[in-house]
Amino acid sequence: MVSPDGECPRTGSVEPADANPAADDSVSSAGTETLGGIEKSTKAGDVRPGAGKDSGASGVGDVDIEAQGVGHTQRSTPDLGVERVETRKSHHGFLSRLSQGKTEKLPPPVVPVMDLARGIVGWESQHDPEMPLNFSPSRKWLIVVLLAAITFMTPFASSILAPALSAMEAEFEEDDITKGSMPVSIFLLGYAVGPLFLAPLSEIYGRSVVLICASAWFCAWLIGCAVAPTLDALIFFRFMCGIGGSACQNIGGAIIADVFAVSDRGRAMTFWMLGPIFGPSCAPVIGAFVSQSIGWRWVNWLAFIPATMIVVGMMFLNRETNHQVLMARKAERLRGELGRPELRSCYVDPDAPMLTKRRILFIGLTRPPKMLFRSAILSSVSLYIAFVYGCLYLLFNTIPVVFRDSYHWSVGLTGLVYLALFVGYAVGLLSFSLLSDRTVVHMTATNGGVYEPEMRLPDCMWFALILPITFFWYGWSADKALHWIVPVIGIVPFGHAASGLAAFSVLRCAVAAFLPLAGPQMYKTMGVGWGSSLLGFVAVALVPIPALIYKYGKWMRTRYPLKL
Repeated sequence: MVSPDGECPRTGSVEPADANPAADDSVSSAGTETLGGIEKSTKAGDVRPGAGKDSGASGVGDVDIEAQGVGHTQRSTPDLGVERVETRKSHHGFLSRLSQGKTEKLPPPVVPVMDLARGIVGWESQHDPEMPLNFSPSRKWLIVVLLAAITFMTPFASSILAPALSAMEAEFEEDDITKGSMPVSIFLLGYAVGPLFLAPLSEIYGRSVVLICASAWFCAWLIGCAVAPTLDALIFFRFMCGIGGSACQNIGGAIIADVFAVSDRGRAMTFWMLGPIFGPSCAPVIGAFVSQSIGWRWVNWLAFIPATMIVVGMMFLNRETNHQVLMARKAERLRGELGRPELRSCYVDPDAPMLTKRRILFIGLTRPPKMLFRSAILSSVSLYIAFVYGCLYLLFNTIPVVFRDSYHWSVGLTGLVYLALFVGYAVGLLSFSLLSDRTVVHMTATNGGVYEPEMRLPDCMWFALILPITFFWYGWSADKALHWIVPVIGIVPFGHAASGLAAFSVLRCAVAAFLPLAGPQMYKTMGVGWGSSLLGFVAVALVPIPALIYKYGKWMRTRYPLKL
């Protein structure tokens, strides 16, 4: 596109590209000069595979492609989620358009092509239909719909048992209220353990096979939950369910990144994220009435039946999307067909040490703890998000008890209280989706067109201020047995705040597994008012964390870069 004065304008778009929530806080501004062994091209539109020392095992780096005769440079930095096209012209025109909220289409990403003369196996062309980025729109959205469906079902199953705990305790004759809460909480511990194994396995064997196998594992253990003979067995089965159910949330973002270019990824990511947000709040409403009418065991069958149908659909309709795995399979096939053992994938750096499957699995197990303990930003934000997520499941466990004891409601009627969380989620998601991108675009414009991870935090600071309101409002109104609408309204701000404070799955799920166990005993000892106030005071103490990271995050990232 050429401007009226004859110069090529620079276009841009800003969008987070990494599916791992921790990436925003862990990346540094430094880049590399290769992408999976692809060197700079000296010819417009051509990619020449080659060696690159800075290339990682996954083939992700920083690529500069000089286009002769065009006068601009495209920089793709996947770690920061930024793609820009720059010219020698002043960028004020671009920033003006960006600040007004207008978006422009980015050039399609350049993919590495075949070069058998040099022993490199790549894609057949820039338009190779086997390349996931070149899948048809219908194929891409079929993958997203299946992914979103199973991502809805696993958190749905995590909380559907919450309103049925009293019936379950009665059947198993369990008097320990802490142990009685474990079937809900232990599911989240499985969420924390699963990604440590499933993420590296998806890099070895592919995302599709890992997602399908893990989801089938999740469904199989749901049968165990439905027929569990003892409470101990139920707790174990729920833990195993959580491990399998974590796959869709852990690798789902990577699947979307495989099939959608950065500039087209927003709607798909938003659609996929509806599941983890609305699943946990919808499930208790349904679970309460099912438990009351036909028994608590049927809530497990209610999760099993649709989840199994989705898994069967995935078996027949899903496609592998991991670029590196697809190319490794192609290279292996061509080595056998052509009798050329020296052929290698374009995503493999010949100068990098060969990583065995055991080594890749070891890296996957050890990297999250290293990131957590070596980065002050990650550890502080993860602690805060873990507290929020833990409080969410504490509410799941204690809402039935509070409204049963204080208002003498039935199990089914108590389930309707969870709709307050649903409303809060919906309002929070809508406001965050509208405000967050607008804030990022404005701040990127004022920052010379450069996106920084801290730009997502201004809106989160407001959500952090809202969070303590829930605990004081809900706790004391329920403690004093005010009209039921008062504590129900008090729950809404929590859903609003929680929807804007996302992820960090390992620590988040670990804390969410254990914090709710303290809820029933805490409320029994301190009362609903002071027990909720204790959580409120902790939330107030943690309010400065987003603000401090927003102010000092860039300085900490550059002064103390994360080294793994």
